[in-house]
Amino acid sequence: MHKNFKNIEKVVFGRGSFDMMDSILAERRNDNAGFILFVVDDYFKAKELEARIPFKENDVIRFIDVDPAEPTTEQIDTLRDEVMASRGIPAGIVGIGGGSIMDIAKAVSLMFTNDGSSTLYQGLNLIKKPGIYHLGVPTISGTGAEVSMTAVLTGPEKKLGLKCDWTVFNQVILDPELIASVPTDKWFYTGMDTYIHCIESENGILNNAYSHAYAEQSLKLCREIYLGDNAGQTPENDDKLMVASMMGGLSLTYSEVGVCHALSYGLSKILGEKHCYANCIAFQHLEDYYPEGVKEMKQMLAKHKVVLPQGLSNKWSDEEITAMAHVAYNLHHMWNHAIGTDWKEKVTIDSIKELYKRM
Repeated sequence: MHKNFKNIEKVVFGRGSFDMMDSILAERRNDNAGFILFVVDDYFKAKELEARIPFKENDVIRFIDVDPAEPTTEQIDTLRDEVMASRGIPAGIVGIGGGSIMDIAKAVSLMFTNDGSSTLYQGLNLIKKPGIYHLGVPTISGTGAEVSMTAVLTGPEKKLGLKCDWTVFNQVILDPELIASVPTDKWFYTGMDTYIHCIESENGILNNAYSHAYAEQSLKLCREIYLGDNAGQTPENDDKLMVASMMGGLSLTYSEVGVCHALSYGLSKILGEKHCYANCIAFQHLEDYYPEGVKEMKQMLAKHKVVLPQGLSNKWSDEEITAMAHVAYNLHHMWNHAIGTDWKEKVTIDSIKELYKRM
């Protein structure tokens, strides 16, 4: 079966492009109830960027603390219900922040037009109607959430995304100036999310010339950013990382992620670990699946003096490890890509538990 994915409708890239938002939104302001809902990472409250948001008198702005938790179905439902009860359906929603804010904006845009709880739509193509106009402005690069067709949510029963063509942003503004203040650890972890996306996309049965082309260029940029002669957080590398993130997200869209992301979902669902950090925790122990990738990531860790904790599983109960294994096992599409169509003959709850015990 061929994939017929929808891409972002419009992308603007470049330093200072954030200031184009006002003119971009002007075309949408007569839709629905005529106001824009801005969903912004709480980090930017009372900072310079807040003053640059083209906020009008009729608009609504919500600052959201995304640490330490990732987006939840309850959070999405509550935000949708509160805004609709007080103001109606917005003309559009703008997400300004990292991957969690991107996913919140995408999910809420869909839930304004689809009845019931977002828990009903966790999965592939379960959304019934297109959402409202949504615009993404990433301020951290690496997750690929700005281009993906998935809004990942943690619900009471599972961590799984709302995934369909309508999840994809109508517009993205990629302004590398916005990621200059990212702390070194988050800069590394989110960048490794891009790197891992590409390694997993490349190493699986769904990889193809289209996904490979994006991964190849994204990996080239990641190596320049994290291992090159001018490695580190520089303006030039910020430009590169923003593009690498986009291409990594597109690579996984046209292929799939694998073992690391399956394990990461378990870490996030059961222990509440942030997605990019959880990926790094898991990936360092997957030499038997991604030997060259793990070797290279460890070189990146050493170069940037980033130390990942060891022996974490010694603190986890068997109940926690078992619960994480069940979360990971149920991500069938990831194991299928990484292991093959006969993956159920090779992967068991017990074998996944052993992977967690490496950590």
